[in-house]
Amino acid sequence: MPTIKEVAGRAGVSVGTVSHVITGSVRVSEPLRLKVQAAIRELNYHPNHVARSLKTSRTRTLGIIVPDMTISFFPQVIRGAEMAARERGYALLAVNSDDSGERQKELLSLLRSQRVEGILLVVAAAPTPIAQITRILEAGIPVVCLDRIPDRVPVDSVSVDDAGAAEMGVEHLIAMGSRRIAVVTGPLALKNERRRLLGYKQALQRAGLAPEDELIWQGNLRVEDVAALCRERLRSRRPDAVFSTNAPTAFGVLRAFQECGLTTPGDIAFATFDELVIYDVFTPSITTVVQPAYQIGFRAAEILLQRIEEGSSGEPITVRLPATLKVRESSQFSGAKKLGASANARAGDARGV
Repeated sequence: MPTIKEVAGRAGVSVGTVSHVITGSVRVSEPLRLKVQAAIRELNYHPNHVARSLKTSRTRTLGIIVPDMTISFFPQVIRGAEMAARERGYALLAVNSDDSGERQKELLSLLRSQRVEGILLVVAAAPTPIAQITRILEAGIPVVCLDRIPDRVPVDSVSVDDAGAAEMGVEHLIAMGSRRIAVVTGPLALKNERRRLLGYKQALQRAGLAPEDELIWQGNLRVEDVAALCRERLRSRRPDAVFSTNAPTAFGVLRAFQECGLTTPGDIAFATFDELVIYDVFTPSITTVVQPAYQIGFRAAEILLQRIEEGSSGEPITVRLPATLKVRESSQFSGAKKLGASANARAGDARGV
């Protein structure tokens, strides 16, 4: 097995220069870096990072915990975080909590035992492990929370303005003619879900519409459960439109529409928070409030690396990135035209036409 000394000899540089190239701890000129990398490839050299970390107390490794990697938002977050880490010479370990509080606690302990230098965390839909996160921070391991921001934990965070983003989506449905708009939420134990519900209510109030309790459909993050909830609610007085606050609830809503024989936007308008990874195969296409998932992951990793390299002291850093509205076919409620035609007919009757 080749050694670092052999790499240095092949490249014609010092052992220290090889070490700087491998760790990225000290800037090395581009010609020397290329020579070292060529020697590493030629000799098939693999640094012993475990031994190095024991010696230097540095692993140059970050961890990220997400609730469900099958939800399209989270792989994009991971990609952004990985790119930011790689640019600074760090590796990223990604693990999945299955939205379980117990699994999340296990993974936080696992990452700490693996001696990661910082943790990116999307909290599970469960009570936040405040004491555990506090102990990790007190141990000098910085934590940055993404997307789902926990209550009562003074921690760095990156997300969108959830209330403002949801308000934008609902305002669009109102502008398209919908008046009775139902909202389907995830668990309201999550702060971001509560903020999105607030945005929904603010949009209605701004338009002079009173929020109705019967149109607030609190669900969870399981597609089957959300579909069953919506099927039951759609049997009664049907709303003009539905706004879902995340991708799993969106799939549940769309499944319920199909099972109830409803079309969107013909029978009912629809818009959702979070891009659906296969939106382009839906007919019609789905109007969506899109979070900048890649940028959220990238910026969160930048903050984490800043804490690692400059120290964790100071007030928590809070970053709120803008969301965008992608208007597609599903929100073009044809019922609005019917409402307008009915109003015109009533006006005509009043005039004796």
